[in-house]
Amino acid sequence: MRAVDIIEKKKHGEHLSREEIDFMVQGYTRDEIPDYQMSAFLMTIYFNGMGKDEIAHLTESFVNSGEQVDLSPIEGIKVDKHSTGGVGDKISLIVIPLVASAGVPVAKMSGRGLGHTGGTIDKLESIEGFRIELSSKEFIDNVNRHKMAIVGQTANLTPADKKIYALRDVTSTIDSIPLIASSIMSKKIASGADAIVLDVKVGSGAFMKTIKEAEKLAETMVGIGKSLNRDTVAVITNMDQPLGNQVGNSNEVKEAIKVLSGHGAEDETTIALTIASHMCVLGGAFGDFDSAYSKLQETIKSGKAIKKLKELISIQGGNPEVVENTDLLPGARNSIDIKSEKDGFVYQIDAESVGISAMLLGAGRRTKEDKIDYGAGITLRKKIGDTVKKGEVLYTLMTNLDDYQDAVERMKEAYVISNEKPETKPYIYNIIK
Repeated sequence: MRAVDIIEKKKHGEHLSREEIDFMVQGYTRDEIPDYQMSAFLMTIYFNGMGKDEIAHLTESFVNSGEQVDLSPIEGIKVDKHSTGGVGDKISLIVIPLVASAGVPVAKMSGRGLGHTGGTIDKLESIEGFRIELSSKEFIDNVNRHKMAIVGQTANLTPADKKIYALRDVTSTIDSIPLIASSIMSKKIASGADAIVLDVKVGSGAFMKTIKEAEKLAETMVGIGKSLNRDTVAVITNMDQPLGNQVGNSNEVKEAIKVLSGHGAEDETTIALTIASHMCVLGGAFGDFDSAYSKLQETIKSGKAIKKLKELISIQGGNPEVVENTDLLPGARNSIDIKSEKDGFVYQIDAESVGISAMLLGAGRRTKEDKIDYGAGITLRKKIGDTVKKGEVLYTLMTNLDDYQDAVERMKEAYVISNEKPETKPYIYNIIK
């Protein structure tokens, strides 16, 4: 078998076998196939696509390239969730304790943030003492005893995907549905979950800009899950503006506490309850979505959900007092209010620009080596559809930096104030099963 023959075959749109895909993936991972041949291979996939079974084989090859997490010692159906990335997306912080409250085990592996999207691990590390590095025994014991645990992703999970992703980044093959889907699903499958709920974001702050693109990606990922014997559901959610009102690490922890206490913004509360409900159904706690949704609403109202968050913080070494006193979370010495220059309605908020502004304030990373300022962030005082009067505060920037003008200018580009009230868009566009 030769790489050039496989490239030639895919160049003409022909179907590749499991063995041919494995030859390319494993050969490249072992440095037996050079960058230039893998680049050509990726470009043939970009232009000619892949069939359902080819995508499943590609995903499986990524999974088999490294370690796989064995969650079999954990009792029950292990359900994971994954977001394709957004701004102000603190949904994992909400659904972990919520789903665990229903008795469904959540053994979560999450990543750090890079660029304009935040990482769940960074948000949790803004809580003093919170440990994201647990031994395998601690991780499994916590899930069995408390139905929840969260750790950073292991270094040797899907090394083929990591190496190929770096090449995709410099060969303009990032936006290929087969490559995106196999990359995401390989990490979820290698993480050992029995069932997966996908939060596929669409809009200005998401990778997928149109509902049609998001649905295609969702259908592909759900198809991969089914092919590899994982119950999978995709929820397509609106990311035309940041979720809730807070962006930034400790800011988003504060807002997750609000949601679990029953005082959260409608958009993130609705999305979190929807995702958690699907997780609970896949985990066998409820027979149908409506029953799950209703019961989880009660869990929030009763105080059980916020108590479970305190439990999560406590079992991972964090200070649970932050739930009662959010002033214990990191703050910023500079707080800058930006006011509206005219009357009207908030017609548009470019979520990506908000995310980049937060990064410029210190809340995110330009490179993997950058340090994060947990207290930096943005509070949105007005959101799409809100009435605004001249002189009213639109948003507040928080930073420990002395030079923050670039972030101010970027945020000014994010907001569009108009005399026309925008149409209301749903929080959830579609469910793909």
